[in-house]
Amino acid sequence: MSRRSKVVLGLSVLLTAATVAGVHLKQRQDQQRLRDGVIRDIERQNRKKENIRLLGEQILLTEQLEAEREKMVLAKGSQET
Repeated sequence: MSRRSKVVLGLSVLLTAATVAGVHLKQRQDQQRLRDGVIRDIERQNRKKENIRLLGEQILLTEQLEAEREKMVLAKGSQET
């Protein structure tokens, strides 16, 4: 094998190995970004559920407060008459 063919073979092997390694690293990065995205989506869904639960509690408390205020107004009105 001539020197030139050995150099060409060596370069092609080196470039092939670099390409395979680059593709492997890119796939690993893509998988990690996908996992991170899934985790963020799950966290977002959990926050949304918690916010909905808190909103329900606030609605109930607001209704209770309004009922108590109405009772106070009625009681105050009946005391004045």
